Amino acid sequence: MSDRDQRYDKLFEPIQIGPVTMKNRFYVVPHADSLGMGKMDEMIAYRKARAEGGWGTVCTGETMIHETSDHAPFVCTRLSSDDFIEPMSRLTSAIHEHGSLAGVELAHVGASCPSWSYRQHPISPSAQFPRLYNNPVGARKMDKKDIAEFRGWYTKAAKRAQKAGFDIIYAYCSHDLSLLQDFLMQRTNKRTDEYGGVFENRVRLIKEVLSDLKDAVGDTCAIAFRFAVEDRQQPSSLNIREDGRRVVEALADIPDLWDVNVSDWAWDSGSSRFFEEGEQETFVSFVKQVTSKPVVGVGRFTSPDAMVSQINRGILDIIGSARPSIADPFLPNKINEGEIDRIRECIGCNACAAEVMNNTAIRCTQNPSVGEEHRKNWHPERVPPAHDESKNILVIGGGPSGLEAALTLGKRGYQVSIADAGEEWGGRLVKERKMPRLSAWGRVVDYRVGQLQLMPNVQMYLASPLTADDVEGFEADHVIVATGATWRRDGTGRSHLDPVPGWDGSQVYSPEEILNGDLPEGDVIVYDDDYYYMATVIVDKLVSAGCKVTYVTSAAIPAPWTINTLEFDHIVRTMRESGVEILVGNTISSIEETSVHVTEQLTGKESRLSSNAVVLVTGQLASDSLYYQLQQKQEDKLVNSLERIGDCVSPALIAQSTHDGRLAGISYGKIDTPDEDAGAG
Repeated sequence: MSDRDQRYDKLFEPIQIGPVTMKNRFYVVPHADSLGMGKMDEMIAYRKARAEGGWGTVCTGETMIHETSDHAPFVCTRLSSDDFIEPMSRLTSAIHEHGSLAGVELAHVGASCPSWSYRQHPISPSAQFPRLYNNPVGARKMDKKDIAEFRGWYTKAAKRAQKAGFDIIYAYCSHDLSLLQDFLMQRTNKRTDEYGGVFENRVRLIKEVLSDLKDAVGDTCAIAFRFAVEDRQQPSSLNIREDGRRVVEALADIPDLWDVNVSDWAWDSGSSRFFEEGEQETFVSFVKQVTSKPVVGVGRFTSPDAMVSQINRGILDIIGSARPSIADPFLPNKINEGEIDRIRECIGCNACAAEVMNNTAIRCTQNPSVGEEHRKNWHPERVPPAHDESKNILVIGGGPSGLEAALTLGKRGYQVSIADAGEEWGGRLVKERKMPRLSAWGRVVDYRVGQLQLMPNVQMYLASPLTADDVEGFEADHVIVATGATWRRDGTGRSHLDPVPGWDGSQVYSPEEILNGDLPEGDVIVYDDDYYYMATVIVDKLVSAGCKVTYVTSAAIPAPWTINTLEFDHIVRTMRESGVEILVGNTISSIEETSVHVTEQLTGKESRLSSNAVVLVTGQLASDSLYYQLQQKQEDKLVNSLERIGDCVSPALIAQSTHDGRLAGISYGKIDTPDEDAGAG
């Protein structure tokens, strides 16, 4: 029997989508997982976990319909031949096992990629270069025969999807990654025949494909259309005042389901640094006014109140999710069971997107089990029981890795004590969550602390700095050191193997001082040799404090890692809007009292920049001295068992820290047990 709040009953009502019925309003939209056909067992386990967690529909990501649509180096599923029916049927069976519908996003990426794997010539409505990579490979213009074949590819792929057991079959027209979208957009469609020019011609192929799909499989499968109602990345003909709305009006009742969003991916999956929950409402709210068919959309929804509001106000019929379903596959079940406080809310950091962009298995800062459901047999909710509940474990450090280790061990049933030297839980996030645009990251701490405080077998101690002798006196059966890292202040980093001359001047600041609220004044140079978020967050902080900031980086572009987290464009835009001067491809060669000397990396040319202060964002050092002291005590038989995790090992992403914590929590007491049993129970 459900214990859910009656206010959320609407979310659990069934809804008809063409010939199929979805059991509730929770919908995992198509999204990348970087698993694909080569890691089918991993991908099945990943999607199955969402079905088990209560989502009414679980969809695949881009599924290629033909060899010319190869999206390498991105990893995708395929239905381009009959060989893929059997493995995809294993996926649908796993999803159906929990009463969920299975959806497949049939896609052709057109000129977005160079078709590396199959060495085909990319195709496009008009001759152009592939946009996603800087390849010297041109996409050829499609002729009428190509268009007819393209329609046939879609139909054949849909019939394969039907045989594989999919319930919902997509036509894909979004994210600036679709051949159908290329036909629709004037900037990519320069044709003068019946498929180009005026709107009615540019929408023709979409209408034909949707009609083909309805005719081919519409008797048993729902036909969904994934459509970006507006292209926000650059000036375009596609916007809700013009073509976006016209497309919905022209095709209103052809698909059985409208899956609506905005383009490109950096705007659709915008990070929490730049986009609030439900931010897409402004752009998609008109769709239900135009069509009688169900509408699903996304907005990084984590609040059930926000979800119900979307439905009650007629914005959406179905709550779509990618990132929140990654962070918590069991979100629907937790709402249904009245356990909203147990939801792991997505923090919008886009660590998931970063790993997809780097062609490695998907991961998540909040949910360390993601991508490990098969390989390590990690379940997102269940953990193996303690091998001996009397064992006493001490975790030193209350940051992301320490909190996750304590939580996992506590759930297993061990006696756990966690101590931190600070006045607040969170480690690095105590200060980082208070920096501009990073408040949502604090959910990593809040979720874990909230769960730990409910566990009678876990003792929590703040303001408790521990020495090696203190730890020895504790007589724990196992000690986990998670003491984190601190930012360097001497400029040593990826471009400087030795301290920067002048680093010890009073006008030189480290990120630690900025995080502590010790801010410079006047003209400030922020030097970024780290390449992720910290330097640009500090820029935001200093600009808001009234400083005139010059951002200098050794990289060829600002904050290059943020291309992977889909934040790069937004970071550059906001810095320019704030009047920040950007200087790329330069290293700091020396620092003087009122100036900084920089060297252009390509030419060796030296320049002098005037400044009142310099902030060096170059790297971190592991805070590992306690660990090595305890290691000596372990060798002297004074400490029983010892390990270190997280940034104390080496500084990395917070997603690595929570993974380390989970691994430490699962592994304890199972040293002689194979990895495949690590998540059983």
